[in-house]
Amino acid sequence: MTAAVLGVMGGSGVYDLPGLEDVREERIDSPWGEPSDALRIGRIGGTTVVFLARHGRGHRFSPTGINYRANIDVLKRAGVTDLVSLSACGSFRNELHPGLFVLVDQFVDRTHGRPSSFFGNGCVAHVSLAHPVGPNLQKRIAAAADAEEIGVHRGGTYVCMEGPQFSSLSESKSYKAQGFDVIGMTNMPEAKLAREAEITYATIAMVTDFDCWHPAHDAVDVAAVIAVARANADKAARLVARLARDFPAEREDCPVGSHRALDGAIMTAPAQRDPALLARLDAVAGRVLNG
Repeated sequence: MTAAVLGVMGGSGVYDLPGLEDVREERIDSPWGEPSDALRIGRIGGTTVVFLARHGRGHRFSPTGINYRANIDVLKRAGVTDLVSLSACGSFRNELHPGLFVLVDQFVDRTHGRPSSFFGNGCVAHVSLAHPVGPNLQKRIAAAADAEEIGVHRGGTYVCMEGPQFSSLSESKSYKAQGFDVIGMTNMPEAKLAREAEITYATIAMVTDFDCWHPAHDAVDVAAVIAVARANADKAARLVARLARDFPAEREDCPVGSHRALDGAIMTAPAQRDPALLARLDAVAGRVLNG
């Protein structure tokens, strides 16, 4: 069996993870370039936890400027089996108010300037993203929230825009009319890449604002967003600590197959595969390429 290692991707306002013990920082080289920051590796209870600040400490990287492939690659190299994404977001529903955590289970990708796959010419692969969130991981997050008395809403669709600008009023109204629940700038292609790397993924979408559709909040104010994000960070740390303390020692099979997402996914015949690309895929796809 594979030991469970919990990864935590810290979004806006979450640049560290209080509660980690025996912490060490580690910079892992990636053939996909430089990740956002050094990994902070430690323990909470009996669980190994690997933390990465998505935007880098000091918020150096814009949503488009994040090297998503390098981030997922180094987490895979560090042994991460399950990844929890902490992500600030706007809301399209009155009941999903600032300060609430939404455990989304679907994504819509509206980004256009980011590499969205580890695979390509020389090694073509297609993984299923029908159910991008690991149900067992999401259930564990919900149980941890209940134990800590942190309000969460289970289910919902996160639409990922390119940014860095916030939505126009017409865009915001359009997204709301399409039935999307929250909006952010970073969970795509992150969730896609995690699936390709066979890492089980779940998002805690931390609502900071109502986006600009709301008649009482006709523009997104960065100062207000930051204030709510900082308050959310304290709750997120408690939630992750509880999740880690109650986490299983061994990796669980994922009901939607994230732990074996590459089974049968590679289309390119072995003789036609690009050796240079295969070398870059050593961590992400080594299980199927070297098996």
